[in-house]
Amino acid sequence: MQDILSYIDANNLTGLCVGLCTFLVIGLFHPIVIKAEYHWGVRSWWVFLVAGLAAAAGSVTVDGMFVSMLLGVVAFSSFWSILEMFQQRERVRKGWFPENPKKKKK
Repeated sequence: MQDILSYIDANNLTGLCVGLCTFLVIGLFHPIVIKAEYHWGVRSWWVFLVAGLAAAAGSVTVDGMFVSMLLGVVAFSSFWSILEMFQQRERVRKGWFPENPKKKKK
């Protein structure tokens, strides 16, 4: 792993790699939010909060700028997912996404 990070740093690829990883993290979080809202509703928002806080704590404690930046991206993607969770509930209410027929309504 250290060889890869050294190669990225030596060839000035950090910006491109962080950009690519950011794109992939956002792309990963989108279906996670949809599935979480479908199965557990908005009450699963706290999972994203805990994940975001853990990633933020990791971001300030790890050695290495690249890994620290990736953890920061994951942290703020997690925090943003909390907002998306509630917006997803509205998209389901409007009929844009399917509602889980087995989910209990409150």
